[in-house]
Amino acid sequence: MIRTLYRSRDGQLRTDVRPEEFAAILADGGGLLWADFVGEKPEDCEPILRNIFRFDPLAVDDALQESHVPKLDDWGDYLYIVLHAVAFDTDGGEHVDTLEVDVFLGKTYVVTHRDMPVPALDRVWTSCQRDERHTTRGAPYLAYRIADEIVAGYMPVFEEIDVAIDQLEDQVLAGSLRTATLERLLALKRALLNLRRIIAPQREVLNKLARDDYEVVDARGRLYFRDVYDHLVRLHDINESMRDLVSGVLDTYLSVVNNRLNDVMKTLTLITTLFMPISFIASFFGMNFFGPVATGLAPWTDNPAFLLTLALMVLLPAAMYVWMRRRLLG
Repeated sequence: MIRTLYRSRDGQLRTDVRPEEFAAILADGGGLLWADFVGEKPEDCEPILRNIFRFDPLAVDDALQESHVPKLDDWGDYLYIVLHAVAFDTDGGEHVDTLEVDVFLGKTYVVTHRDMPVPALDRVWTSCQRDERHTTRGAPYLAYRIADEIVAGYMPVFEEIDVAIDQLEDQVLAGSLRTATLERLLALKRALLNLRRIIAPQREVLNKLARDDYEVVDARGRLYFRDVYDHLVRLHDINESMRDLVSGVLDTYLSVVNNRLNDVMKTLTLITTLFMPISFIASFFGMNFFGPVATGLAPWTDNPAFLLTLALMVLLPAAMYVWMRRRLLG
């Protein structure tokens, strides 16, 4: 599907612009055109992007054929920007889904491409139809609104992760040490790591848009992008704090497991200690020192053998105690 939004020089807003009209609109050089490609086949998008908008084949291939981390390429009269929206999936296990959005920003147009629906772009699309200020301030402002709405979609994800961390922390402190708890902790840790891999390069993209000098972004547009950059800096700090929280809950989980294991070992040690005298008495009086059961065994069951056995039973534990005390205490 190809959605179009065009505000002409005289302020007329149209949403029924066909791809055949793109060339005339671009040649006119006035107004603002937003062409949004949603789940369109690459073979249908490529002729429009190459022949009408005249984007470089490398940039078109990047948008249609490959997946990238957030990045920014300057092609002179237009910019190619890769942004990522995120969604937190709690049904199939806590993990973060990333939705790539390819943006071509020119002086009088914005072209967006995505394989899957992105709610952030739908919200911008609706707001542009309701409020004409979003389309009268130029293409850089529209690109800013798209970036700002995408970044704003990160906050609900962090809120959901924060709630999940609190729940797991309560479970661990309550003594719930099920395997599912550990799996959820590790899944949250991976989700936060994936978020960091997206936020860090996306922050650099917005930093470039806010500070570098590009032909299609004026000084006022850089101020707008600087606002989005500030949001990403804050999100990066939140992500690092949440990673520390998950690591702390994981350490607490392991400490509780170790404490429980120590309790089990104490119980087993107590049982062993209680049964040692009983085992000694039973084994001692079960030895055949007071009457051989077969001929020829008298030397092994007379008094010298009996006294030697008693000596070994007394001296061997004492020797082991002295040896272990020296080894442990130096």
